[in-house]
Amino acid sequence: MLKLLGAVFIVVATTWTGFEMAKIYTERPRQIRQLRAALQSLEAEIMYGHTPLHTASQQIAKQLAQPVSTLFSAFSDQLDKGSDSAKTAWEQSLKKVWDTLSLKKSEYEVLKQFGETLGIHDRISQQKHIKLALTHLEASEADAEQAQAKNEKMIKSLGFLAGLLLILLLM
Repeated sequence: MLKLLGAVFIVVATTWTGFEMAKIYTERPRQIRQLRAALQSLEAEIMYGHTPLHTASQQIAKQLAQPVSTLFSAFSDQLDKGSDSAKTAWEQSLKKVWDTLSLKKSEYEVLKQFGETLGIHDRISQQKHIKLALTHLEASEADAEQAQAKNEKMIKSLGFLAGLLLILLLM
Protein backbone atom coordinates (compact mmCIF):
# COMPACT_ATOMS: atom_id res chain seq x y z
CA MET A 1 0.00 0.00 0.00
CA LEU A 2 2.83 2.37 0.87
CA LYS A 3 4.57 1.61 -2.44
CA LEU A 4 1.38 2.40 -4.35
CA LEU A 5 0.97 5.70 -2.51
CA GLY A 6 4.61 6.58 -3.24
CA ALA A 7 4.15 5.67 -6.91
CA VAL A 8 1.07 7.89 -7.18
CA PHE A 9 2.95 10.72 -5.50
CA ILE A 10 5.87 10.37 -7.95
CA VAL A 11 3.58 10.38 -11.00
CA VAL A 12 1.64 13.39 -9.72
CA ALA A 13 4.84 15.30 -8.92
CA THR A 14 6.52 14.63 -12.26
CA THR A 15 3.33 15.32 -14.20
CA TRP A 16 2.90 18.61 -12.35
CA THR A 17 6.53 19.47 -13.13
CA GLY A 18 5.91 18.76 -16.81
CA PHE A 19 2.86 21.02 -16.82
CA GLU A 20 4.80 23.80 -15.09
CA MET A 21 7.62 23.53 -17.61
CA ALA A 22 5.11 23.62 -20.48
CA LYS A 23 3.52 26.74 -19.01
CA ILE A 24 6.25 28.86 -20.62
CA TYR A 25 5.04 27.74 -24.04
CA THR A 26 1.48 28.69 -23.12
CA GLU A 27 2.33 32.04 -21.57
CA ARG A 28 4.65 33.39 -24.26
CA PRO A 29 2.07 33.71 -27.08
CA ARG A 30 -0.49 35.11 -24.64
CA GLN A 31 1.92 37.76 -23.38
CA ILE A 32 2.95 38.72 -26.91
CA ARG A 33 -0.74 39.16 -27.82
CA GLN A 34 -1.17 41.36 -24.76
CA LEU A 35 1.85 43.45 -25.75
CA ARG A 36 0.48 43.86 -29.25
CA ALA A 37 -2.89 44.95 -27.87
CA ALA A 38 -1.13 47.36 -25.52
CA LEU A 39 0.88 48.92 -28.33
CA GLN A 40 -2.26 49.27 -30.45
CA SER A 41 -3.97 51.00 -27.53
CA LEU A 42 -0.94 53.24 -27.07
CA GLU A 43 -1.06 54.12 -30.75
CA ALA A 44 -4.74 55.06 -30.47
CA GLU A 45 -4.10 57.14 -27.35
CA ILE A 46 -1.23 59.00 -29.02
CA MET A 47 -2.84 59.49 -32.41
CA TYR A 48 -6.45 60.18 -31.55
CA GLY A 49 -6.58 60.96 -27.85
CA HIS A 50 -3.46 63.15 -27.72
CA THR A 51 -2.92 61.59 -24.30
CA PRO A 52 0.41 62.08 -22.49
CA LEU A 53 2.55 58.94 -22.21
CA HIS A 54 2.24 58.53 -18.45
CA THR A 55 -1.57 58.80 -18.56
CA ALA A 56 -1.84 56.47 -21.55
CA SER A 57 0.43 53.96 -19.80
CA GLN A 58 -1.72 54.04 -16.67
CA GLN A 59 -4.86 53.42 -18.71
CA ILE A 60 -3.24 50.58 -20.64
CA ALA A 61 -1.97 48.97 -17.42
CA LYS A 62 -5.54 48.90 -16.10
CA GLN A 63 -6.73 47.08 -19.24
CA LEU A 64 -4.12 44.32 -19.23
CA ALA A 65 -3.52 41.23 -17.13
CA GLN A 66 -0.40 40.55 -15.09
CA PRO A 67 2.56 40.52 -15.73
CA VAL A 68 2.34 42.67 -18.89
CA SER A 69 0.30 45.31 -17.06
CA THR A 70 3.19 45.67 -14.62
CA LEU A 71 5.43 46.86 -17.46
CA PHE A 72 3.12 49.75 -18.32
CA SER A 73 2.41 50.52 -14.69
CA ALA A 74 6.15 50.68 -13.94
CA PHE A 75 6.67 52.84 -17.04
CA SER A 76 3.99 55.26 -15.89
CA ASP A 77 5.53 55.37 -12.41
CA GLN A 78 8.97 56.09 -13.85
CA LEU A 79 7.56 58.94 -15.93
CA ASP A 80 5.73 60.34 -12.89
CA LYS A 81 8.97 60.27 -10.88
CA GLY A 82 10.49 62.59 -13.44
CA SER A 83 12.74 60.20 -15.31
CA ASP A 84 15.29 61.82 -17.65
CA SER A 85 13.46 60.65 -20.75
CA ALA A 86 10.77 58.26 -21.90
CA LYS A 87 13.56 56.04 -23.26
CA THR A 88 15.21 55.77 -19.83
CA ALA A 89 11.89 55.17 -18.10
CA TRP A 90 10.98 52.43 -20.60
CA GLU A 91 14.35 50.68 -20.26
CA GLN A 92 14.21 50.76 -16.46
CA SER A 93 10.66 49.44 -16.48
CA LEU A 94 11.55 46.70 -18.95
CA LYS A 95 14.53 45.59 -16.85
CA LYS A 96 12.43 45.64 -13.69
CA VAL A 97 9.64 43.48 -15.12
CA TRP A 98 11.58 41.27 -17.53
CA ASP A 99 12.13 38.36 -15.14
CA THR A 100 8.38 37.96 -14.63
CA LEU A 101 7.68 37.68 -18.37
CA SER A 102 7.87 34.47 -20.41
CA LEU A 103 9.39 36.22 -23.40
CA LYS A 104 12.63 35.58 -25.25
CA LYS A 105 15.60 37.82 -25.94
CA SER A 106 14.26 38.69 -29.40
CA GLU A 107 11.11 40.20 -27.88
CA TYR A 108 13.27 42.07 -25.38
CA GLU A 109 15.23 43.60 -28.24
CA VAL A 110 12.03 44.62 -30.06
CA LEU A 111 10.66 46.26 -26.91
CA LYS A 112 13.97 47.92 -26.14
CA GLN A 113 14.22 49.27 -29.69
CA PHE A 114 10.65 50.53 -29.42
CA GLY A 115 11.49 52.29 -26.16
CA GLU A 116 14.35 54.16 -27.80
CA THR A 117 11.85 55.99 -30.00
CA LEU A 118 9.31 56.84 -27.30
CA GLY A 119 8.64 60.52 -26.81
CA ILE A 120 11.27 61.65 -29.30
CA HIS A 121 9.29 61.91 -32.52
CA ASP A 122 6.09 63.58 -33.63
CA ARG A 123 2.84 61.62 -33.62
CA ILE A 124 3.13 60.36 -37.21
CA SER A 125 6.69 59.09 -36.74
CA GLN A 126 5.72 57.57 -33.40
CA GLN A 127 2.89 55.73 -35.12
CA LYS A 128 5.36 54.30 -37.66
CA HIS A 129 7.61 53.05 -34.86
CA ILE A 130 4.65 51.47 -33.09
CA LYS A 131 3.62 49.72 -36.30
CA LEU A 132 7.19 48.48 -36.76
CA ALA A 133 7.21 47.04 -33.24
CA LEU A 134 3.79 45.47 -33.88
CA THR A 135 5.11 43.82 -37.04
CA HIS A 136 8.08 42.36 -35.16
CA LEU A 137 5.84 41.16 -32.34
CA GLU A 138 3.47 39.58 -34.83
CA ALA A 139 6.34 37.53 -36.25
CA SER A 140 7.41 36.60 -32.72
CA GLU A 141 3.87 35.57 -31.91
CA ALA A 142 3.79 33.24 -34.91
CA ASP A 143 7.08 31.69 -33.77
CA ALA A 144 5.77 31.34 -30.22
CA GLU A 145 2.59 29.64 -31.39
CA GLN A 146 4.61 27.27 -33.56
CA ALA A 147 6.89 26.43 -30.61
CA GLN A 148 3.85 25.94 -28.41
CA ALA A 149 2.24 23.53 -30.87
CA LYS A 150 5.51 21.66 -31.24
CA ASN A 151 6.68 21.43 -27.63
CA GLU A 152 3.87 21.93 -25.12
CA LYS A 153 2.22 18.52 -25.42
CA MET A 154 5.58 16.77 -25.59
CA ILE A 155 6.82 18.36 -22.35
CA LYS A 156 3.59 17.53 -20.54
CA SER A 157 3.84 13.93 -21.72
CA LEU A 158 7.50 13.73 -20.76
CA GLY A 159 6.63 14.76 -17.22
CA PHE A 160 4.15 11.92 -16.91
CA LEU A 161 6.42 9.40 -18.63
CA ALA A 162 9.38 10.39 -16.46
CA GLY A 163 7.25 9.56 -13.44
CA LEU A 164 6.38 6.15 -14.85
CA LEU A 165 10.04 5.48 -15.65
CA LEU A 166 11.06 6.48 -12.15
CA ILE A 167 8.47 4.14 -10.66
CA LEU A 168 9.69 1.26 -12.82
CA LEU A 169 13.29 1.90 -11.82
CA LEU A 170 12.45 2.08 -8.12
CA MET A 171 10.33 -1.06 -8.01
